[in-house]
Amino acid sequence: MSASIAAVAREPASAALDAPATTASYPPLARGSMIARPWELHPFRAWLRRLGRPGVLSGAANAGLPWQRVARQRRIALGLLVFVPALCATRLFAGGLASDASDWLAWIELGLFGALSAWVLAGFWTGVMGFITVARGRDSAGISAADVRGRPIDPRARTAIVMPICNEHVPTVFAGLRSTCESLAATGAAQLFDFFILSDTNDPDLRTAEAAAWNDLVDATGGRGRIFYRWRPLRTRRKAGNVADFCRRWGRNYRYMVVLDADSVMSGECLTTLVRLMETHPDAGIIQTAPKAVGCDTLHARAQQFAARVSGTLFSVGMQYWQLGESHYWGHNAIIRVRPFMQHCGLARLPGRGALAGEIMSHDFIEAALMRRAGFHVWLVPDLGGSYEQVPPNLLTELQRDRRWCHGNLQNFRLFLEPGLHPVHRAMLAAGAFAYAAAPLWLAFTLLSTLGAASYASPLTLAALSNPSMLVLLVTMAALLIVPKVLAVVAVFLRNEQHRYGGGLRLIASACLEFAMSTLYAPIRMVFHTGYVLSILAGRHGGWQSPPREEAGTPWREALRRHGGHALLALAWFLAVFEADAGRAWWLLPLLCGLMLAVPLSVLGSRAAVGRYLRERGVLLIPEERGLPDVLCQARRHLARPYRLPSFARALFEPGVNFLLRAASGRRAAAWGMKAARARERAHAALRTGLPKAERLRLLNDPYALSLVYRLSTAGVPA
Repeated sequence: MSASIAAVAREPASAALDAPATTASYPPLARGSMIARPWELHPFRAWLRRLGRPGVLSGAANAGLPWQRVARQRRIALGLLVFVPALCATRLFAGGLASDASDWLAWIELGLFGALSAWVLAGFWTGVMGFITVARGRDSAGISAADVRGRPIDPRARTAIVMPICNEHVPTVFAGLRSTCESLAATGAAQLFDFFILSDTNDPDLRTAEAAAWNDLVDATGGRGRIFYRWRPLRTRRKAGNVADFCRRWGRNYRYMVVLDADSVMSGECLTTLVRLMETHPDAGIIQTAPKAVGCDTLHARAQQFAARVSGTLFSVGMQYWQLGESHYWGHNAIIRVRPFMQHCGLARLPGRGALAGEIMSHDFIEAALMRRAGFHVWLVPDLGGSYEQVPPNLLTELQRDRRWCHGNLQNFRLFLEPGLHPVHRAMLAAGAFAYAAAPLWLAFTLLSTLGAASYASPLTLAALSNPSMLVLLVTMAALLIVPKVLAVVAVFLRNEQHRYGGGLRLIASACLEFAMSTLYAPIRMVFHTGYVLSILAGRHGGWQSPPREEAGTPWREALRRHGGHALLALAWFLAVFEADAGRAWWLLPLLCGLMLAVPLSVLGSRAAVGRYLRERGVLLIPEERGLPDVLCQARRHLARPYRLPSFARALFEPGVNFLLRAASGRRAAAWGMKAARARERAHAALRTGLPKAERLRLLNDPYALSLVYRLSTAGVPA
């Protein structure tokens, strides 16, 4: 068999596949430069250097725009609304301490309370301003998709839709991409867009499956010469390196690029609206959509989808209210102006050693900050529909993703004092790091409250509730966490959209269930995030793994292995405190309950049957589940439909494949399965060693030939 494969592989790819020579897997190169500027991690030295070059900071460009004046006023108000109440709350909390408050435990507890109360207040006011904006209809200072609908697009505004992938679930990726292609074709503007699938996959079977799926996608959509696939032999700098590699090779051919994740699906109307927004706002460098979470049936995923759809909408609008043109970029489902991105957003390695040095993992926040430093604005457009993503199917998968995000956000904080960054983006870097650093702070605060009660009168005891001022403080802090979720539900009623969530009563029941689940999940996330922060600060690298896109239940053994230790510690903590003071033990129960129930919560949340049961009864419904948008409906159809061989391959090899399938039954199934596996191994061996190096490299980078070799190996071609 190796000889037959080698013979086919030595033929030109176009001849082997009976295809014209113009059907390359990617277009001719148009080389451009994307140079990474070294980071300046010594702020005093950078300040001295800037004394002689006052114009070096380009982030202050266009400082007199009307929306920027509005933004300054809003941010001053936000600072007052956060820090003044936080100081008052801390002063009130200090008043609850006993006369021995000089104890170091009490002072540390006081400092932690001040920092955490400011963090809670920032989230509260973001939700409140999002609610007010939704109630008023729109924010006049921001940009809106409604302002540009129907405007013509300049034919020269070429846009590349870029999807980096790495060891992903191939059917899910290509089903969503095919649906996006078809939706874009329905708008009549498909000729302005090219698709690039940029693979970093290192699994040989997945690579060949990607090549076959790309062949099918091109055949099914008629995208020859418009849908491209490239496998990158040298995987450097992960996703950011893959996108930068695309920019250096083909970025000069395009005015814009839309970056997708492997689980992203976008409608054609959304894509064309993004281009229209860019054309209307030439000073915009990045425009970010607010993708809606859809796609999974597990209980955990459906709760996350509901929270993102209800509360997340409010917070997206609230973030736009405070940030305006200095907004977030989340790394996907966004459009980027290619030329300034290539000129200013190259990412250098962080100097030093340890986990916080090396390649930047969370590239999106840094790229947004660099784009703003170059004088271009970054906008979030929460009212633009047709942008979708998938949430992790279970709790352990979510925590695996959080490990990578935690690493990246802590690493990004090293650039907090990088010269030229806008203050809002500095605040984002700090907030991103604090989002995970808050976990060990919450845990330390709880531990100190428990330990401190033995040596001084901590305010957080049931006995302290006899103090009216402390009771008001505790009720207020609880309200700050609950009110944004209540306002999110009220906003749905104000928009008269409760029928899209199953009706008013089901909406309220769903919100209560999601709040209960998030309350139980909170201590589990807190403990895991604390471990992540400590391990990263200790210098341990967590690696980078693509999350699973398909639903997979968490086995009891795996849940026990990951959560069992935390559950036992929580139970021991509760029993120890109960032995000392039953009142304080019951006060800790809401926190410890989630940890003690972590194993069944993790397993139950990963079960799709539970999620479907609730969906059938109208609980945790989102609008996309009641009426699936066309682009998602098509993606689901394509995912359920198996890939077919291209026409030329079917004519050549379908008889052999059918014979193999008929033979692989009964007692001969195992023998034929082993034969197919050995054939596939020999095919890969032929690719690795059976050809000269130049021929191997050419073949490995040619998806047509790679796909054909894979079909030959699995069709039972005789050795």
